[in-house]
Amino acid sequence: MRRKKHIWIAAVGLVAAGAAWAQPQAPAQPVPLGSADMLKKANEYMATMQQGANTVRRQLSKAREERDVVKAACLDDKLTQIDVAKTSAEDRRNTLRVAVASNDTERAQHEFNVVDVLRKQVIGLVTEANECIGEEIGRLGESEVTVEVDPNIPRTDTAQVPVTQVISSPPVLSSPIL
Repeated sequence: MRRKKHIWIAAVGLVAAGAAWAQPQAPAQPVPLGSADMLKKANEYMATMQQGANTVRRQLSKAREERDVVKAACLDDKLTQIDVAKTSAEDRRNTLRVAVASNDTERAQHEFNVVDVLRKQVIGLVTEANECIGEEIGRLGESEVTVEVDPNIPRTDTAQVPVTQVISSPPVLSSPIL
């Protein structure tokens, strides 16, 4: 009897441990950065944003050379949004420098987070710029159109209603109550 009780307790323990192990783990919290590390990362983020802007600028230049108006307009819009995000990130990085210099860690963390969000926004805009579609690229040479007319289609114009006079007799009663 005592052995069955120990087996039962061990089985329940294994089931509970398995259920706890199968639970989704919380994502690892990012390790808080020191002020100097935040400033260093912010500088790296600015370089990444500049690189993305340069890529889109080259694509825009190429689209203009090809006189692809649709693609140029799309890329110009994305580049404008990237430039706005970069300018804002530059301002935030300068504020981050001031916060680091005055040992205001809370303000520094806030400014760093904003720079990080702007970096992610620029990455998304660069991705969208890569998806800008211009003229159809898949054309090879001249197009040819072939038309086949079904011989069973009537030759007469069916859009015109035939003009035949329909004469109807007047109603027998003009009122149902008489």
